[in-house]
Amino acid sequence: MAQKTIVQAINEALDQVMEKDSTVMVLGLDVGKNGGVFRVTDKLQEKHGDTRVVDTPIAESGMVGTAIGLAVNGFKPIVEMQFMGFIYSAMDQLCSQAARVRTRTQGQFSVPMVVRGPFGGGVHALELHCDSYEAFFAHTPGLKVVIPSNPYDAKGLLISAINDPDPVVFFEPMRIYRSIRDEVPEEMYQIPLGQANVSLEGEDVTIISWGAPVTTAKQVAEKMKVEKGISCEVIDLRSLVPLDVDTIIQSVKKTGRAIVMHEAVKTGGFGSEVATKIMEEAFLYLECPIERVTGFDTPYPFSQIEKEWMPNEDRLREAIHKVLNY
Repeated sequence: MAQKTIVQAINEALDQVMEKDSTVMVLGLDVGKNGGVFRVTDKLQEKHGDTRVVDTPIAESGMVGTAIGLAVNGFKPIVEMQFMGFIYSAMDQLCSQAARVRTRTQGQFSVPMVVRGPFGGGVHALELHCDSYEAFFAHTPGLKVVIPSNPYDAKGLLISAINDPDPVVFFEPMRIYRSIRDEVPEEMYQIPLGQANVSLEGEDVTIISWGAPVTTAKQVAEKMKVEKGISCEVIDLRSLVPLDVDTIIQSVKKTGRAIVMHEAVKTGGFGSEVATKIMEEAFLYLECPIERVTGFDTPYPFSQIEKEWMPNEDRLREAIHKVLNY
């Protein structure tokens, strides 16, 4: 098995699915000749042709609207958002059209499409490039929301998303696009949507996260084990919709303490939903209130202060000590 980055794993997934299924196609800004702004679609147009890897105008609503039409007519389109922060202009197509087709047609039609692209901060980009909008789509019935945290999951989850009969919004953590490597099988494989991963087992406190913060959580957990003898369990949700509630509850019942960590702003973030699920199903097992380590309730800041704005190691350490010393 070769060591691959998230970018390489996603490129391989796209290539293999397109090789196997002629109904799969890719649309987006510069995805063809240039291979995408992060080269995620590199060489796909050269191999599969410009009718299956399509360079579109700068019109996110047009890309997604076109993909919906393709999807209900037998194709499996994959739309690349150059940055997920540009998805606002496609919200109408996603939330009021793609998400409702199955219900509106009483199951006669579905929309097997994926909207994927980079999100999250920590790369010194401008504000709209770095926002985390996953809660918007998790709040929209009919959409599935998937967020890998490593190359192995990125390939397996994307293949599952492409093969899913319903629309999937697939967020790719930009900060760790190339900074981490993982063993990724050459062959195709799928990771079921709605199946969380216990990335690190522990006994004292449960840390629940998704995307790039999972890497931070694991680093802090490993250091706390060596430095303080504190045993943290790290759960990588992998998908927010569907949500693996059982894995969360089992862990919290074991540790009695829970921290939710995500880059999105605190108010209305998906961490609130996770905390509510814990309160509903494991309240009597809790030893202390649930902590949230998140972005602040402001627009994404200038790059000079983004390290302080994002949920970082220091803030997670403080939360761990707080729940243990309650």
